[in-house]
Amino acid sequence: MTAGEGEATEPPVAEVPPTPPGETGTWRRLSRPLTPAKSGGAGPPDNGSVPGGGHRLTDNISLRMRLTLIYGMLFFAAGSLLVLLNYVILVSVLDKPDFTVQIDGYNLESEIADEIKAVLIDGIANQVTRFSVLALIVVGVLAVGLGYAVAGRALSPLHKITRTARRLSEHSLHERIAMSGPDDEIRELADTFDAMLERLDRAFDGQRRFVANASHELRTPLAINRTLLEVALADPEASPDLRTIARTLLETNSRHERLIDGLLFLAKSDRELDVRTAVDLGEVTATVLSQLSGEIEKSGLRLRTDLREARVTGDPVLLERLVGNLVENALRYNVPDGEITVRSGINEGAPAVQVENSGPVIPAYEIEGLFEPFRRGSGDRVRSKKSAGLGLSIVRSVVRAHQGSVTAWPRAGGGLVVTVRFPVSGRRADTEPSP
Repeated sequence: MTAGEGEATEPPVAEVPPTPPGETGTWRRLSRPLTPAKSGGAGPPDNGSVPGGGHRLTDNISLRMRLTLIYGMLFFAAGSLLVLLNYVILVSVLDKPDFTVQIDGYNLESEIADEIKAVLIDGIANQVTRFSVLALIVVGVLAVGLGYAVAGRALSPLHKITRTARRLSEHSLHERIAMSGPDDEIRELADTFDAMLERLDRAFDGQRRFVANASHELRTPLAINRTLLEVALADPEASPDLRTIARTLLETNSRHERLIDGLLFLAKSDRELDVRTAVDLGEVTATVLSQLSGEIEKSGLRLRTDLREARVTGDPVLLERLVGNLVENALRYNVPDGEITVRSGINEGAPAVQVENSGPVIPAYEIEGLFEPFRRGSGDRVRSKKSAGLGLSIVRSVVRAHQGSVTAWPRAGGGLVVTVRFPVSGRRADTEPSP
């Protein structure tokens, strides 16, 4: 599909239109919202509705507010019962004494005296009840406010657990909640969470050590095999069949070496960052493109760039490998007479790098799988001529180590658009906004 056809035809959902000629500085974005990959666009929206009915009132109320409402309702229920009992007790107490009415020394009849007594008792009881209800309302409002504060105080340990859980990832599992205080239910929850983190930390650390150790162990026999094969090829008396077999084995050996290097780098990037320096993504991208200039010229692909300053804080080696993997992926999975567009700068307020390439058509539902180890666009795990299938896996691992985000969208007409964003660095220089 040509650029003109891409402009004339509206791209389908979840596809990015290709960059028109002369607009390399425009970041590629989805023209329509992308359906979440987890739901696949088929499931119902998770809006808290009740199946077969409407919304429940409590679905949108926080736990703190629920506890406050419970405190308030219990207080008003107990207060109302107390006011009622107070009314009954007051009436019964006032009704017990004998009541007589004298006017000018003469006692009124008992019936009239009882009526006057009843009126006085009702008046006193009603007056006391009104003041009691008013006092209940005032004290109840104060009790609700106090209950809200108490609920917040009671839930503060849960907030600490939540904040710790949000900070955690597979790279920072060494953190612990270490909850102090009485040995209650919340302390038990925090201790259980810490024990789970300890098990996960040991599991991830053991996995990374295994990959690193296995990769190092495999490097030695591969190096020996490569040396033997190169010696066999250098022998002038070697037969053509032997040379053919040696070249095939050397190519297979090279593929295994690339695989081992990728596994080693993947194990390294899965750890927490040891080096944090201010790095310019534009400079890193320019360096990577200069290193790959020979491969780009040999491929015959058209390269378009728009490299602007974008300061991030991270490991320069990991960031260079990230950009290199994106560009190499665009080189390997392309089409004849295709194109590659590389951008760096500020995208949506964050330093970012974006690599867009033409290539075969990739369905949207296969995008997430491309970031899994040993996965390729074709879904073939056997083909080894192009790569080991670790390129985008390393990209995602490096992005996670830098607490960034990576998104990929299929490109209209074939190809892929990958955008990597990083947190804004405190030392970021003022840059010119991208158009």
